[in-house]
Amino acid sequence: MELRKRVKPKHGLSQDAPSEGRCNHNAMSGTQEGGKGGVSLLGRSGSRSHSGSGVSPRRPWQQCVSMAAGLLVAVLLALTQAWCVNGLHENLLWFSQLTEVEREISFRTECGLYYSYYKQMLRAPSIQEGLKELIHDNLTESKRTINLLQRMNIYQEVFLSVLYRLLPIQSYLEPVYFYIYTVFSLQAVYVIALYLTAWLLSGSWLAGALTGVWYILNRVDTTRVEFTISLRENWSLPFLALQVTAITCYLRPQLTTLQQKVMVWLMYVTTFCFCLTWQFNQFILLVQALVIYTLDCGDFLTTTQVTTLYLVQVSSLLSVWFLQFCNSMILGSLVLSFIVAALFIRHCQPGVKTGSLVVRLGKVLLHSALVLLLTVTINYLAKKALQLRSDEHIFKFTKSKFALGPTRDFDASLYLCEEAFGLLPLDTLERLAGTLLLYPYVLTLLLLCGMLVAAALHNLSRPSRGSTEERKGAGEGQVAAFRPDVVYNLLHTLFYGLLAFSTMRMKYIWTGHMCAVAAYGVCGTELWTVLLSALRCNTKLLLRLVRYVVPVVMIGFLYYKFWPKLMEELSELREFYDPDTVELMTWISTKTPKQAVFAGSMQLLAGIKLCTGRVLTNHPHYEDKDLRERTRQVYQVYARRSPEEVYDILKAIGADYVVLENSICYERRHRRGCRLRDLLDLANGHIMDGPGENDPDLVPATHPRFCDAIKTDAAAYNALFTRTFQNKTFHVYRLKKKRKKNTKGSSEPSVTQ
Repeated sequence: MELRKRVKPKHGLSQDAPSEGRCNHNAMSGTQEGGKGGVSLLGRSGSRSHSGSGVSPRRPWQQCVSMAAGLLVAVLLALTQAWCVNGLHENLLWFSQLTEVEREISFRTECGLYYSYYKQMLRAPSIQEGLKELIHDNLTESKRTINLLQRMNIYQEVFLSVLYRLLPIQSYLEPVYFYIYTVFSLQAVYVIALYLTAWLLSGSWLAGALTGVWYILNRVDTTRVEFTISLRENWSLPFLALQVTAITCYLRPQLTTLQQKVMVWLMYVTTFCFCLTWQFNQFILLVQALVIYTLDCGDFLTTTQVTTLYLVQVSSLLSVWFLQFCNSMILGSLVLSFIVAALFIRHCQPGVKTGSLVVRLGKVLLHSALVLLLTVTINYLAKKALQLRSDEHIFKFTKSKFALGPTRDFDASLYLCEEAFGLLPLDTLERLAGTLLLYPYVLTLLLLCGMLVAAALHNLSRPSRGSTEERKGAGEGQVAAFRPDVVYNLLHTLFYGLLAFSTMRMKYIWTGHMCAVAAYGVCGTELWTVLLSALRCNTKLLLRLVRYVVPVVMIGFLYYKFWPKLMEELSELREFYDPDTVELMTWISTKTPKQAVFAGSMQLLAGIKLCTGRVLTNHPHYEDKDLRERTRQVYQVYARRSPEEVYDILKAIGADYVVLENSICYERRHRRGCRLRDLLDLANGHIMDGPGENDPDLVPATHPRFCDAIKTDAAAYNALFTRTFQNKTFHVYRLKKKRKKNTKGSSEPSVTQ
């Protein structure tokens, strides 16, 4: 696919400047104070001033005006983000002017596979028939009938298709626009969630405004939704951000019982939606469970809070397990094993948080070792009982990445050789620093980490005086009053930051939350109190002034420097151009039987499924062991194998046609050792192409590379394959039918057309 520049019309954009507002912050040293006054979800407690901020309570009408202004700015920034990604998507492809097949081709790789089920549901005679086709699908994998609702996270496509059929919008809104507008609207939800998180942490909606501005300006590193619309992360991450907002609110002090119940339900709903829309949910929740466990070990949360957070995760996963027809991957997930182990060991060791500092540290280490051991044991037994091997490629990838496992495993190498699964590039930090995001983030992180260590040591060294609930409100000093909502967000950004540095694709979980943490540092009191104290000018008036002026100046600077660049990017018009793929899809749709089975690369077959509806041998959804093995076998068309071997492999999985791509057969995009043909050679024990060293145990192949040799029209290949289509990019071959041999000792198989 190629993007060509086109003539750009002139158009203008209006900008909604954020309204001014006062920093209103619950100081960390004052949040543990007693008091019967209620607490607003987005502001300060309503009955007393806070010692840390020194700001007197506002009148009710002032609070209402401030909250209304803050919510208005949140909506404006959210709409700006949705409008920007929609404009970029349109300008990148000239989407409105594309034909239907070109629009569908633009859903690249696995995006096309997911979108095909939305299209399939819309074309079904009824909703019931569409669901039946998904539950008993025999088009996605040849010679197999699979339950797509169990195997894949496509409930969002089902929900949207049902909604589109029920709403009276068919006459003026095409199905594809209904789909992409929904995904872009979720970006607006994402911005609002981050905005509210920063607001809750700092007590100032100005922090939310700065968060939204940073998120929009760092679009390259915060989202890739404009060109990977159907990707599961674009559906799920907004719900994860909402869940973090709900957790942040739940951990705030002085919530009423009703507010706590509301927050628990919000946490459950958002966690459930997150898990339902992404197959990697269990690994993301595992990191979150580790955050909760760390908070528990540091005595920052009450027993009730820890148990509630764990049970929210468990109930959400089990709800998804039920909706996905008892998907065994969920029951065999590490996060469920970890939560069960953590709750059981804590029940068996109630005295972990007693004794002196050294004794308690020893108990925590022993407690953690027992939890780890029990987690591994439970997970091993669960996978044995369920005969679960669907997610083993993730663990192979992890072991290979850290040189703990075999380096020639085909599945692991397929991931390791992709840039998205490599380490985070340093130019990411350069871009984040260019928008002034990195500097306050690092300063805030360093300050909060120091406070975290001090608070953890204080919690572990103080004499036991009953449960944490009984000690709550006892006024044990400023260090002990480190707010749990702040601690949670600190550990959240640290843990997911480590995940992002180890695997670049996971940076989109980290960078959005990074904006909220940095904005909290700019608009909160902690960072400024330390800096002003170092300068010996820490007065209440000056503290209030810098918390108000600095974010406004930063927003003004970012607008002045980056708004013209954003406008220039939005005005750069390109055009979708991929005539070879269009020609291939058109030929398949018009010249092949509707039940024909196609073999080829995972990425191309997803497009064939969407554009033509033909049966596939394999596809990009890699969460099944048998499918991974089948994919490796299909890819032998790019290895050094004999025509008879390739023919037998393709026939065994029911293929009628095989599509060969020059871009794979003669690939130059990856370095030597990471090209697909190299991975196949290594897996088959053959020496790789081109100059360079080879492992001593590799041997020369006895056959030429199939994808290249078949184009010579040699008799051995023509006896088994017939070329039916070709252009500059693709070559399609039909598999002939073998005849029974008439003469013994015949070296060539007899075939029929």
